[in-house]
Amino acid sequence: MLSDMKMSRRGFLLGALVTTTALAGCASTGTTVAPPEPKTNYALMYGPETDGGFEIPAVPWQQIGPEYLRQRVQDPTGEAPGTLVVDTANRFLYLVEDNGTAMRYGVGVGRAGFSWGGEGVIQWKQEWPKWFPPQEMIERDPDLKKYSAKNGGMEPGLMNPLGARALYIYENGKDTLYRVHGNPEWNSIGKAVSSGCIRMLNQDIIDLYDRVPAGSRIIVKQQPASAVQVSAPAVPQAPANQPIASITRG
Repeated sequence: MLSDMKMSRRGFLLGALVTTTALAGCASTGTTVAPPEPKTNYALMYGPETDGGFEIPAVPWQQIGPEYLRQRVQDPTGEAPGTLVVDTANRFLYLVEDNGTAMRYGVGVGRAGFSWGGEGVIQWKQEWPKWFPPQEMIERDPDLKKYSAKNGGMEPGLMNPLGARALYIYENGKDTLYRVHGNPEWNSIGKAVSSGCIRMLNQDIIDLYDRVPAGSRIIVKQQPASAVQVSAPAVPQAPANQPIASITRG
């Protein structure tokens, strides 16, 4: 009996020693090094997808500047979570998140003389919208008359200038005619080429659309370009009876 107790005690002590040694081997003797962030699978992010009955083609993302690909960054804006901030000079759109981060997207912006800046709200939003060019755009390009509001606009589709989604910007309760929208021209991202609207890759506008409710605050900043490292008050909700088509600058 006594012998068994001695053996049991010896086993307990030996087991404790092994356990303590194992735990000591797991303990950090210096600064804990976090595992590296998993690399973003851009081939999947910008691959082909079916949406709303349309086959959206893959984006040749390797041909786009890496700073313009969708990525989570430290928020540089200081705005409240849920706010959209467009940095037109650097061609970025930020969706401010909690915990000091923001989702950053590359965008195309309006060329000189066509851009809009200010603060507004995303009054309503639309999947696969029709496009209605404004009269001044038709006057510059009479071929667009067939897409006028009188003629029913351009039907949704892959070649529609508004792409897969559109977010409609209102200021002081009035439609600015400017949108954040998708676009089939992937090579316009990072450039000033539009008639004032904020262009995004179709894959990116679909992602943003799902994150942004109607009534969200948006700030479009017109300012000199600044160096960028690569790596909100309550607002009203959109009226339920908003029309599903609107004249748009594109």
